[in-house]
Amino acid sequence: MAGEAEWESLAEYYDEKMGEAGDLWHRTLIDPGLFELIGELPKGTRVLDLGCGNGYISRILARAGASVVGVDRGRRILELARGREAKDPLGVTYLQADAVHIAGIGSGSVEVVVANMSLMDIAEGAGALREIGRVLRPGGRLVASIAHPCFDTGRAGWAVERFEFTTTIYRKVTAYREVAESTGPWRLKDGTTLRTPFYHRPLSWYAEELLNSGLLIRRLREPTPTPEMVGEGATQAGWIREIPLHLVIEAVRTGA
Repeated sequence: MAGEAEWESLAEYYDEKMGEAGDLWHRTLIDPGLFELIGELPKGTRVLDLGCGNGYISRILARAGASVVGVDRGRRILELARGREAKDPLGVTYLQADAVHIAGIGSGSVEVVVANMSLMDIAEGAGALREIGRVLRPGGRLVASIAHPCFDTGRAGWAVERFEFTTTIYRKVTAYREVAESTGPWRLKDGTTLRTPFYHRPLSWYAEELLNSGLLIRRLREPTPTPEMVGEGATQAGWIREIPLHLVIEAVRTGA
């Protein structure tokens, strides 16, 4: 599968980077909007964390009382997630599975699917959404964060214009309507760079494929930098106040 070797090579770096609470970018930009739409879950709520990585989201939700299954296709990152569970047991179960066929998860058996920055990394995006529709019970919810389809297409960048004492920020976007594969860079501690694939799909694609999977969009959030992110002086924090780079979607499974 595309990028599988690269993701395997990235596992230790990614686990250390995310830790138990997420890195700065996730913790102070993406995750607040994600958790807002997840909301307070009744104890024992059955949650599937799709593309769970090292399981930090799974573990946060388990600490809040949810019954969580984390799913990822990466062998090594799941070993690291299970290692965290062994050191501090929270009852999280981890499954190695492809997103389009999650063996061991029954149809209509899940109340909430969380997909934190994972859908755009899945080559068969439509198949993954159909599988989410399969495992969710009627009335169940998908809460997913993704790279913003309008402003972070894989072929987009910042333009900074300065005139006298005024600075204006623009976001340059091209090829918005295309469904296309791109790669994103990861700079490792030793200075080397790994690139992993991700897939741009326009906003209308998500709306249509969610509908085809029996899911209706209920709420959207476009995360803005938190005071912590701004206080840390994170690159782009001020710019993202004006132009969001991420989108959080809540969609509800239809049916009786």
